[in-house]
Amino acid sequence: MSGRLILVRHGETEGNVAKLLDTRVPGLPLTERGAAQAKTFGEGLLDPPKVLFSSAALRARQTANYIEAATGVPATVLDGLHEVQAGDLEGQHSEEAHRTFQRIYGAWHDGDLTQRVPGGESGQDVLDRFLPAIVQLRETYLTPESGDGDVLLVSHGAAMRLVGRTLAGVQPPFTTNNHLDNTETIELVSMPDGGWECIRWGRFTPPFGYDVAPTSDDPMG
Repeated sequence: MSGRLILVRHGETEGNVAKLLDTRVPGLPLTERGAAQAKTFGEGLLDPPKVLFSSAALRARQTANYIEAATGVPATVLDGLHEVQAGDLEGQHSEEAHRTFQRIYGAWHDGDLTQRVPGGESGQDVLDRFLPAIVQLRETYLTPESGDGDVLLVSHGAAMRLVGRTLAGVQPPFTTNNHLDNTETIELVSMPDGGWECIRWGRFTPPFGYDVAPTSDDPMG
């Protein structure tokens, strides 16, 4: 084992507090609580990561910068790792907007990646921009020849859950019902056969058959 790919959800923003569909880049900054979450996460790491990356969104960059300050590992922005783009639903927080987003998002987890958020992305769009970065990171940092150490990637809840479901085969409704809190992680291990094994999803570890009821958390978790 050369290390884990650790996907980290960014710290709290005002959009999270207000339960907004907040997806545009650069987006809102961290709250004071979000900054404290990011500092605590970085200071709580048992070992510094081998490398540290983030999406281009402001909240992800700020979270990565706090982790950098705690670990000394420089943070680098990677393209393609931003949140699912909510299109016409951007900035909304109504029950109707949430239901529309969750219906389409749930369809992606059930295998229909062609459905599209009105004016926004399809599930395939999200994977087509996100997964090439994962392939690059795997080939560069997670091979037996690259040495031990984790790859830490600060990203976004909805995108992370879709990627985790796709790479490691974790099944819905666990993947759709179990939202990630701010600075929670999805942790993946690269397998010799080219696949991935998920060893942590938020507060859960395998097997991921837990009966998790839908939550009222912010929709992007």
